[in-house]
Amino acid sequence: MILVVCLDDGNGMGFNRRRQSQDRLLRADLLREAAGRAVWMSPYTRAQFPDPPETLCTAEDPLDRAGPGELCFAETADPAPWAARVEEIVLYRWNRRYPADLRFTLPLEGWTLVRSEEFAGSSHEKITKEVYRR
Repeated sequence: MILVVCLDDGNGMGFNRRRQSQDRLLRADLLREAAGRAVWMSPYTRAQFPDPPETLCTAEDPLDRAGPGELCFAETADPAPWAARVEEIVLYRWNRRYPADLRFTLPLEGWTLVRSEEFAGSSHEKITKEVYRR
């Protein structure tokens, strides 16, 4: 699976069972990154996509469902327990700190940063996208 996660500067993913932030242009970039491949997500995450492509797959357990080469946009669970199944990681960094009680704990040791880019979001001046491979 190709793991997709949004993080703040403290590796925070969420607070009080909610995402920290969202951004329309980040979602568009995620769909470009998917390039027609399946993108698994929870129903909570799916609500961000008002006109979703057919490739969006919704399940209560998206980290269990995403297969090889498929993306999984994880917002509501730390993906570290699924590390053995992860082929690639796409991190979107908000470049600011938010309150967080859910953190990304998957260590990036052993992963290689293969691509990094910055873009302006619709709600954030700068979003940094990092792509890691084993």
